[in-house]
Amino acid sequence: MPRTEAPIGAQQWVPSQSRSIDDLKSAAADCQGCELYQDATQTVFGRGAPHAKIVFVGEQPGDVEDQRGLPFVGPAGRLLREAVDDAGIDPGDLYITNAVKHFRFELRGRRRIHQNPGPAHITACRPWLVAEFAQLKPQVVVILGATAGRALLGPSFRVTKSRGRLMPWPGSAEHPEDFPVAEIQALATIHPSAVLRADDRETAYRGLVDDLRVAAGALA
Repeated sequence: MPRTEAPIGAQQWVPSQSRSIDDLKSAAADCQGCELYQDATQTVFGRGAPHAKIVFVGEQPGDVEDQRGLPFVGPAGRLLREAVDDAGIDPGDLYITNAVKHFRFELRGRRRIHQNPGPAHITACRPWLVAEFAQLKPQVVVILGATAGRALLGPSFRVTKSRGRLMPWPGSAEHPEDFPVAEIQALATIHPSAVLRADDRETAYRGLVDDLRVAAGALA
């Protein structure tokens, strides 16, 4: 089980003169900003087009992502790729990342059971998210689920209240000054893992695709 201690935050590992996502990814491999690094296999950084039109922000890597070192390559990632295709979004226009870069889990026998990141983990990892956005110039930000929503929009965020509608970005961010970009738009929706857990997967999936179509329609 992951050990607990007061997170010190990722800021001291974020390079002050980073010139690319690759610079950030290389530096993040050594991050010890919270205790999650102790039991995770590796840092799982974002991936995708450096000139992406859409940035997806999810929660944290899962078990498969932790082992492979890439975000959204497990079951939820496969479902997201299907939803992206059905929404008419070009995968080449995407950058995909997570609010928290290490896998948080509870060990039960040999199984590693996903645990939601806590507020301290979200805060500790936030400097990486801010640094990623500093290198990206998207037209739309898609927020996948509650953890990503709290990381970007603040602790009062609720998916059920905000999903599927376009919001000003960075105007809707909890700290818009952290994202000095031209005014674009953001959209919140459910995390694809919520579709996998849903009793009615078909309806949940259709709702996710409908939300992504709204994001696709906001592209210039």
